[in-house]
Amino acid sequence: MHQDQPLLAIKNLKKWYAVRFGLSSLLRPSEHTYIRAVDDVSLDLNRGEIVGLVGESGSGKTTLGEVVVRLQRPTSGMVLLNGTDVSAIRKDRLRRYYRDVQMIFQDPYETLNPRFTTAGTLDEPLKIHFNLSDTDRRERIDSTLRVVGLDPPDMFVDKYPHEMSGGQRQRVAIARAIILNPSFIVADEPTSMLDVSIRASILNLLKSFKQNYGVSILYISHDLSTVSYLCSRLAVMYLGKILEAGSTDKVLQDPVHPYTKALISAIPIADPNVKRERVSVKGDIPDALHIPLGCRFWPRCSKAEEVCRKEEPGLEELQDARTVACHFAV
Repeated sequence: MHQDQPLLAIKNLKKWYAVRFGLSSLLRPSEHTYIRAVDDVSLDLNRGEIVGLVGESGSGKTTLGEVVVRLQRPTSGMVLLNGTDVSAIRKDRLRRYYRDVQMIFQDPYETLNPRFTTAGTLDEPLKIHFNLSDTDRRERIDSTLRVVGLDPPDMFVDKYPHEMSGGQRQRVAIARAIILNPSFIVADEPTSMLDVSIRASILNLLKSFKQNYGVSILYISHDLSTVSYLCSRLAVMYLGKILEAGSTDKVLQDPVHPYTKALISAIPIADPNVKRERVSVKGDIPDALHIPLGCRFWPRCSKAEEVCRKEEPGLEELQDARTVACHFAV
């Protein structure tokens, strides 16, 4: 393993779902018989880095995250972790992979087993991955609960999910993700189900994992405000493709793609004296079964011209190390 190579490298990744409309689609499959949830995405993530993946619902963010952690198989392309193709990992080495890679889901109430107490939820992965005594497992559970802010642990170990608040449940879900000391976490909208008053504490918790333990995080969100606080780089995803990527500061302060500009213009500003030009976007995001020809954003773009309708732009690198998929990027 080379220290200068990225921890995670996503290369030309596709995840398509076949849709059957009868015998003719089975005999003559085409792009129109597939939902192209992830469609030729490439993205790197370095050790100890938090990278944001943003976009509207239906853009393919969650599907990408699930493919990365092997909850779904890719249609084509590769996901490399420490230079190893994730989909080609042998069965006898999968346990190590699942110890190194974890996922935090959007809704903790849906992902925590309602029949398990907090102790049971955290004890299960320890039993699977480590040969520890009952005392050692309990000490690790207690120390992990303290790390995620559930202190004193005795107040939470015997509670079931329905006996805790949303913020406490999410902290249990985060504890389950970090108790195995993973090197990489996919955090899928981890604060979207929480009240604004406790979002900051969860974001600070995720940031501390990077600073104190060197954990790398792919942070999936539609909220650019949280991404700007947490992530050093971000990628903007739309209908299965990345349209713009680069350092968070550059993308947010000087967006190039019209879609990125529209997302940023929708961020509320606390100062009433500061005015921001609103970039309009037409209609709703199309479904991934009927992706427009040419640039997939052109039906909603106020700047679209004839070339946008006919030719899909590729990701081009700009002088500031940013990549943009737009015919008129400057």
